[in-house]
Amino acid sequence: MGKIMRNRPALELHIPRPASRPGDVAGFNHLRLSAAGEVRRPAAAAPEEEIRDLPFSLIRVLDDEGSAVGPWHPQLSTEKLIAGLRAMLLTRIFDERLFRAHRQGKTSFYMKSTGEEAIGAAQSLVLEREDMCFPTYRVLSWLMARDYPLVDLINQIFSNERDPLQGRQLPRVRTHKWDSHGGSDVIQALRQQERGFERVLVE
Repeated sequence: MGKIMRNRPALELHIPRPASRPGDVAGFNHLRLSAAGEVRRPAAAAPEEEIRDLPFSLIRVLDDEGSAVGPWHPQLSTEKLIAGLRAMLLTRIFDERLFRAHRQGKTSFYMKSTGEEAIGAAQSLVLEREDMCFPTYRVLSWLMARDYPLVDLINQIFSNERDPLQGRQLPRVRTHKWDSHGGSDVIQALRQQERGFERVLVE
C-alpha cells in the first residue's frame, strides 16, 4: 500500500518558558504600560468602532505620586473620596469577620470581595439612591456605600429569625433595591425599566 498523505501538520507539544521562576526577581519590562493620563477618554455615547483601541491600553488615573491626572480624572470631592474609602475598608473588615465565621461552620455560604471593593462602591456612589442594581457576587461594597445596616446583613447571612428575606435567598446574596437572578438579569432589568425606574444597572 502506498503512503497515506495527510494535510494536517504533525502535532507538537510546546511548553512556554516563563520569564522568571519562583524565587527569581520578576521583571515586567516586556509590558507596554501607558503613562498616567496618557490614554484618551471618548464620549460616553461613542460608537464601538471608535473605542476598539482602548482594551489594548492601560487606563491609569493615578500617577507615581498618587495624584489623579488626565482626562479620566473624576474630579471627586474630598467628601465623596472619603465615603468611597470608608465603604471599601468596611467591606474588607466585614468580609474577614464573616468569612472566618463561615470557616467555623457558623454559616453555610460566604464569598469575599477581596480586590473588588472599589467596583461596588464606585457604582453605588455614582448612581441615584432610587436606581436598581442587578449584581453578581462580590459587590457587598455597594450596600456599604449606602449605609445599609450591618445587623440586617448579618441576620440575612445567618438566615435567622430576623433575616429580612426570611431565608428565601442564598447567604451573601442580599437584597436592598437589588436582587440576584443570574442569567435572567437582563429580563428583570427591562421589567424594572417598564415599571418606571430611570436607570438600571446590570453587572
